[in-house]
Amino acid sequence: MHPVTAPPVGPLNADEETLVRTLARVMTVLPKLLDHDLRERAGISLTEYSTLMHLSEAPDQRMRMNELATACDLSLSGMTRAVTRLESEGAVVRTRCVEDGRGWLATLTPQGLRRLEDAYPTHLWSTRRRIIEHFAGFDLPTLTAALDRIGCAGDTDPL
Repeated sequence: MHPVTAPPVGPLNADEETLVRTLARVMTVLPKLLDHDLRERAGISLTEYSTLMHLSEAPDQRMRMNELATACDLSLSGMTRAVTRLESEGAVVRTRCVEDGRGWLATLTPQGLRRLEDAYPTHLWSTRRRIIEHFAGFDLPTLTAALDRIGCAGDTDPL
């Protein structure tokens, strides 16, 4: 395999460099802060909350494990660990996919839905405190569109 040479580009200016470094710090710190708040106040991790949230929004409150992993931005093994924890607490049930017999489905249980509903006020409080309050006065649709372009780049660019 030959290394790919990047096309020549100019260096970042000071504002661009500051933005990139700040964004990198936010990407590292923000999930830790949200996770801390959820663990401390609701007894659930951010990964578990995200898993339950995506299942609650899915048709029949179930998803294939690989699709759930993609929705939660986790590896399949990371998703399996999270679902195993939730399954041991009765929040999720795993079953073989009847369509092909190879895949697994994760299904939200009534207990899992209650756990999500109990954690929701904490997630909302943390989201407002850690994110929304810092953007008062900003043009949120424009900011969201710019961040979405970055987030969706992985859909078309090889990783």
